[in-house]
Amino acid sequence: MLGFVIANIVGIQYYSGTITGREMVGLVREPLNPYDSNAIRVLNTRTIQVGHIERAVAAALAPLIDADLIAVEGIVPNTRAKANRFKIPCQVHIFARIDDFPFVLSAIHGAGLQLISDNDAAFPSEAMVVKEKKAERGYKTVDEIFKLVDDNASQNGALEPMEPPKEVIKSELFRHQKEGLGWLVGRENSVDLPPFWEEKSDGSFVNVLTNYHTKNRPEPLRGGIFADDMGLGKTLTLLSLIAFDRYGSGNCASVDVSIPDDNEMGEDEGLLVSGSKKGKRNKTSKKGAAPRKRRKTEDSNVNVNDKSTAGFSSKSTIIVCPPSVFSTWVTQLGEHTRPGRLKVYMYYGDRTRNAEELKKYDIVLTTYSILATENSWPTSPVKEIEWWRVILDEAHTIKNVNAQQSQAVTNLKAKRRWAVTGTPIQNGSFDLFSLMAFLRFEPFSIKSYWQSLVQRPLAQGNKMGLSRLQVLMATISLRRTKDKGLIGLPPKTIETCYVELSAEERELYDGMEGEAKSVLRNYIAAGSMMRNYSTVLSIILRLRQICTDSALCPSDLKSLLPSNDIEDVSKNPELLKKMVEVLQDGEDFDCPICISPPTDVVITCCAHIFCQACILKTLQRTKPCCPLCRRPLSQSDLFSAPQTSSDDDNTISSKTTMSSKVSTLVKLLVESRNQNPLTKSVVFSQFRKMLLHLEDVLKTAGFKVLRLDGSMTANKRAQVIKEFGVVGDDAPTVLLASLKASGTGINLTTASKVYLLEPWWNPAVEEQAMDRVHRIGQKEDVKIVRLIARNSIEERILELQEKKKKLAKEAFGKRGAKDRRDVGADDLISLMSL
Repeated sequence: MLGFVIANIVGIQYYSGTITGREMVGLVREPLNPYDSNAIRVLNTRTIQVGHIERAVAAALAPLIDADLIAVEGIVPNTRAKANRFKIPCQVHIFARIDDFPFVLSAIHGAGLQLISDNDAAFPSEAMVVKEKKAERGYKTVDEIFKLVDDNASQNGALEPMEPPKEVIKSELFRHQKEGLGWLVGRENSVDLPPFWEEKSDGSFVNVLTNYHTKNRPEPLRGGIFADDMGLGKTLTLLSLIAFDRYGSGNCASVDVSIPDDNEMGEDEGLLVSGSKKGKRNKTSKKGAAPRKRRKTEDSNVNVNDKSTAGFSSKSTIIVCPPSVFSTWVTQLGEHTRPGRLKVYMYYGDRTRNAEELKKYDIVLTTYSILATENSWPTSPVKEIEWWRVILDEAHTIKNVNAQQSQAVTNLKAKRRWAVTGTPIQNGSFDLFSLMAFLRFEPFSIKSYWQSLVQRPLAQGNKMGLSRLQVLMATISLRRTKDKGLIGLPPKTIETCYVELSAEERELYDGMEGEAKSVLRNYIAAGSMMRNYSTVLSIILRLRQICTDSALCPSDLKSLLPSNDIEDVSKNPELLKKMVEVLQDGEDFDCPICISPPTDVVITCCAHIFCQACILKTLQRTKPCCPLCRRPLSQSDLFSAPQTSSDDDNTISSKTTMSSKVSTLVKLLVESRNQNPLTKSVVFSQFRKMLLHLEDVLKTAGFKVLRLDGSMTANKRAQVIKEFGVVGDDAPTVLLASLKASGTGINLTTASKVYLLEPWWNPAVEEQAMDRVHRIGQKEDVKIVRLIARNSIEERILELQEKKKKLAKEAFGKRGAKDRRDVGADDLISLMSL
């Protein structure tokens, strides 16, 4: 924290948001404001706008916020005097990286603002709003408040098992699933005040964390995070919850089922689903759609008692999932529910535009990408319905709160909201913020509150930050793990098989690592490492490829490097080609803005790679620049990447010798086949080129092989999984699977051996891959083998994984240590052992 400036909140007569006392407020940049491109909105704890920060202060702070040099938080110190009817004084707290302090100070003083810092007597300590002041006034510290909430949560901690409606659910639930169902139903029907709210003696309500007062009783928090370990049967538990909507109150009449379409994924065990035929338009077009009411509300929280939405309220549940999980939901519906009891609509491809049509179904299944696409449409049926329930499956998909798909699901109107994921924390605790925003869990759904109350204490290694995170998770989530023996799964063993590189591979690896270190040292000395982030990542990618098979990468590291810090790609087609290769070879390259695999890839003239939508949005700023190196950018500086190449271009040139890692894998698979010819194995790799190469190698070695990767359609993937499930002498025994395409939602329990060809940055992705095999339905002991090249970057990736695992575990545990974000500067330095 650099210090704070005093600024007035103005324009309060135009907004309905109120501030009743000493409160924290949310400050949100509004670059597209038509009256002032420097505008900073002020929100109260209910996310209702109070006003704007006065223009002079906003003009100084907005460019620094846009350049990611500062973060700001607001506190209104006292109730305003009656005389100031149109403005409220506010302390704007300014945070910056220590390296940026001189520049930020100069900018603030240059704008004529007075900064109060820790050298001044007026400078406050942390948690100002709820700091203990006078014992007789009853003030509590933030951590005392968290402890009270924790005590309440543990008093209500017992899980009561509940039977699902037998009219719908034909399968017998495990005890932990019945207890989970009881918890879900209990949360949905809760009439309790949300956590951190208290009722006062005069009948008003106060949020003890933010000191926000209101006469209206806050709505209960109906939903939460269902975070059971992967493979514990969350899908069946959720289907049981949905079954209560129609059959929970003695209504057992069978539901009419519409005639199914020729949807390939819906032909499962008598389950009838609806969806649109490809190539055939639904009769309800935009023109033919029924007129719909529209309403505006200042409060982003949907008031479930609001009569104006009555026409759009439905008893339907919308389930949002990645495409790979679609077939799983359909299969589970077929396996666990009685035919015709639940009506399901597949909302993808050519789909209805009629909200009334969707409301006829119990379940509407769709994907994150479809909602992201429709988010910008003026009318979309999914946006207009007030859903009875929204379920986000694989909810870690929205870990970046700024991504379009995250905003699309957060904007859905629903009475009950569930985030379902076995890995709620993948990279660091900030992953949880987007879940808080989706759940609308105030005040943690506002970024500045999350930063000050949880994120910053964690990042600074303050143990109170971790205990607050644990209290939050205990309050709104349910997590059980497989190591508790809940379902009597056969044991899972994980072995690390260290592979010695051959003399030729070792020489190539050491030579490239030596070059890479000197390049990185130069970047560090010049202070330009983060500016060259994508180049550094591509160097690391090449080192990792040598560990798997040197044929994956060029031996000349210099071919990857720009000749100076900022190279204009348009004048260097070779560099453009190399950057495209980086994207094609590795599946784990994320857009630095949305932290997701890039879509419609563009490369800037300064050689940085982004999603087209992300970088175009960034260029709407007053002073558009590259988010990584801050070079000024315009749309003419963007270059779109060529389409990914065909399988022919992706093949590894045929060689007489196999790489050390490939020959070790073949040896392990042959040993397994000799012990039991029917044993099935899954081999995971993140390099598609490698999967294609292995397919040839293993077929030559006499294995029946199938391949599953991200280039396949959902139907093709479902077909491969079905084929792999066949048991018999002529059945396939090895599945070559891309880690990301196969990491979530699919069931591979016919296999009992898993081989991970290389380690992944993110341990959660690896765990998801393992749990495709080790889950309900597995009858055999499961053996996982990780192949790691000795004395290489792969060993250091394992160390990075351990740090991330520790935080994910501690968030649900009882005590712990420091937070780790995604791969940052410190991680890059340790990965290169500098």
